[in-house]
Amino acid sequence: MYYPNDIEDICYQQDHIDKVWDEIGKVLPTYFEKYINTEGGHSVTTDEIEKLAAKFGSTSKPKNKPKDIGEILKFLLNEAIYSYEKERPVYQEILDLESLEEYKYDVNSFKNTVLKNEIPLIRRTLQNKQAKELDKFRGAFNSAQPGYLFEVTSNIVRSAYELHNEWYEEENFNAIEICDDLEHHEFDAEGYTAFGVIGGGIKSHFLYKIFPDVYPNRSREAIWALYYLSNKKKFGCKEDSQFLMINAKEGTTQQNYFYPYGLFSFYALRIFDRLKKSYEENNLVLPTEYRFVIVDSFLSFVAKTHQIEIDLLKKKSSGYHYDY
Repeated sequence: MYYPNDIEDICYQQDHIDKVWDEIGKVLPTYFEKYINTEGGHSVTTDEIEKLAAKFGSTSKPKNKPKDIGEILKFLLNEAIYSYEKERPVYQEILDLESLEEYKYDVNSFKNTVLKNEIPLIRRTLQNKQAKELDKFRGAFNSAQPGYLFEVTSNIVRSAYELHNEWYEEENFNAIEICDDLEHHEFDAEGYTAFGVIGGGIKSHFLYKIFPDVYPNRSREAIWALYYLSNKKKFGCKEDSQFLMINAKEGTTQQNYFYPYGLFSFYALRIFDRLKKSYEENNLVLPTEYRFVIVDSFLSFVAKTHQIEIDLLKKKSSGYHYDY
């Protein structure tokens, strides 16, 4: 069911999951408050202004302007949806059952034209010549068999539609309280990964761009965010946080790019439920058709608040890994 050697077995146990979530639940309100106060990172907090003023010798405190929390939250939601929708039509057109039916007769074109030039995430990754750490991805992509990439992509898309159309019911989905009741573990199976090319990040991005109401985006930023939201705790794990890959001998730290999608999706669903309640407290309703869009926005914000520390941890690594 799961990738080999991704995380320790204890991480799949529901009592362990509940402990992790209890910690996230305690920490999340602090980040959500900062999410509001900084308008998702677009502005600075009063404390930051005071520190800057003191640096330049000013003793006067800035006047606090009352914030319209409802308007800020509406802005953040609309901004997240707008950003999400900008490239979504491209994914919808390509990652479509009828389109894939046509591509299967020319898998070479699917790899070298569609994936290489038309899928925004892959195109940008391949064309980023400045980042030498992506040479490994370019090499893996160039050597991958076209039929293999088509098969994996087809498996992802077909299962995405089947799960959404045949299993998903909004009321039942919202009520899920046990990780094993979430069917997303299916995407952790072997047939849904082209190692080195279509890994956890790209796979989840495909799913997210098709149905954001059911499939969260397991991005690099999202995994880093869970590390901080869980207060960097081990929760009984022998190898430190499950959200990181740490090589003590080499002194390297990276986000866990093998983190299971099924488990990540469960935490993402619970985070949405908490955000939903926070929005409701401000008389706003989060649209479930964009359920994981606001979650993605929030998790990206959490990671960005720790960007300096994350960059320092990454720089210790001589062989930086990208989440394919």
